[in-house]
Amino acid sequence: MSASAASTAVNKDGTALTTLFVKCLVRIIRAQDSYGSWDRKLDAELLANFIVTKDQRRAIPIIGNPNPDVRRRIAIFYSAVGLAIRERSGLMASPMIEISDEGFGCVHLTVGRLVVVSKIIRDAHRFGFETLWRLATAGSILVDDAIAAIEAYPEVARA
Repeated sequence: MSASAASTAVNKDGTALTTLFVKCLVRIIRAQDSYGSWDRKLDAELLANFIVTKDQRRAIPIIGNPNPDVRRRIAIFYSAVGLAIRERSGLMASPMIEISDEGFGCVHLTVGRLVVVSKIIRDAHRFGFETLWRLATAGSILVDDAIAAIEAYPEVARA
């Protein structure tokens, strides 16, 4: 990677840390730290578990069972999506996650009676993003799509 490409990646990652979704994600991670052992860690360090490079992904077998840490990461990610939806809309978004032992499943986030996020999960044991920027982008897209659905069907979302 050239120096300018590395500099651009660092700038994007710095920008990613300022997005609403990533701030919500960090808040949830910090809220689960009951002993204060993460108080001195930077936000980027807390998010390191969500970063899975192409080489790391290739090293993980195609078929595998998601371990509890991966399941927790998925739950935290979609809880952060729900929290960001709450921050932007004022309405509570509840995630429902179902993952089989083989690593397949689905995620639904509902606001009132409206399903605002519906995602199929495959290869759950490989869950992660290449960079902080991609993490922020993926979460922000889900939040933006959910807000658009809430704005399109406000009476269903408030039901």
